Amino acid sequence: MNKKLKRILFCAAMATLLCVTFAMPAFAAGDVASAIENTWNTAKSQVQTVVNNVVFPVVDMILAILFFVKIGTAYFDYRKHGQFEFGATRF
Repeated sequence: MNKKLKRILFCAAMATLLCVTFAMPAFAAGDVASAIENTWNTAKSQVQTVVNNVVFPVVDMILAILFFVKIGTAYFDYRKHGQFEFGATRF
């Protein structure tokens, strides 16, 4: 075997040995599914509050701004061309 192949095999063997040496198994103690379910049930009300008080108003505001921008551009297009164009616009 040539020197380069020996070096590649040695590096692969060393990487495998290091992975096996430093690998640490993790075992769950107890019933993990019920712990996750209890945590979600506790946090569900907080998530609903944030979504109802923050996310929905932000989305509503963005949609309202886009609606008024679209109305404004349609008005200026009507003044410029004298008709409404309902086709897709190119940028």
